[in-house]
Amino acid sequence: MEVIDLSPRYSTTDVPGKCIKCLAEQEMNNCLLELLRQGGAGNRELEERFEALVTFLKSPESQKLRDEAERYLAEGKQVSVNIYLEEGRPVYRLRVKE
Repeated sequence: MEVIDLSPRYSTTDVPGKCIKCLAEQEMNNCLLELLRQGGAGNRELEERFEALVTFLKSPESQKLRDEAERYLAEGKQVSVNIYLEEGRPVYRLRVKE
């Protein structure tokens, strides 16, 4: 599975922003729609991506990452959350760009 990169940002008058939860839900819905278009089977990569996003949204760690990301955004920093599988288990990493 390739890395899922969620990069939240604040809304401005010119650019609408989205939080990590909203980005994860949007990506999850995109995966679900694509799976439905394909008949629900046959694309293991897409299924893993969907499962990783669902697991992330349900995990208590997602709230912690959202809070951290909001704190860094408030400080004017750019952040991203990477979601990927390592040895079959989902891994979540917060990356801060100065």
